[in-house]
Amino acid sequence: MLDDLDRRILRHLQGNPSQSLPELADRLGLTTSRLSRKIDKLREGGILRGQRAVIDWQALGYAVEVSLRVTLDKTQSRAFDDFLEAARDIPEVIEIQTFLGQVDVRLSVIAKDMTHYQEIYRRRILTLPHIADIEALMHVARIKSDESLPI
Repeated sequence: MLDDLDRRILRHLQGNPSQSLPELADRLGLTTSRLSRKIDKLREGGILRGQRAVIDWQALGYAVEVSLRVTLDKTQSRAFDDFLEAARDIPEVIEIQTFLGQVDVRLSVIAKDMTHYQEIYRRRILTLPHIADIEALMHVARIKSDESLPI
């Protein structure tokens, strides 16, 4: 279980993940070595899974995001496995989610423009195995995109 100090550490890391260990220790009123031990325990417990760079794909020239809701032909025993394996190989697919219900998979696809999206869709998406139905939803605006947890 997390104690109050663990929660404070996690809140500060979520707020500013690039701060240095000494800077964070100072903010929390801890020694760097104590903070380091606490962070190590959070990693060992699987709560902290490392740091990562968050890249703004729009700054790299990608202007279009489309959400594809895919229903698979579940009469095929390997439908999910084959589809997911092939979808992972498409660089423009930035997120894959699976569901229980009418829709089996959601792909988030980015493209530089609509012409680029059509090329990806026709040459890569439509060639994915075991697709029974596909619906495209064009993203208009991202209202909330926050990975911070209420700790």
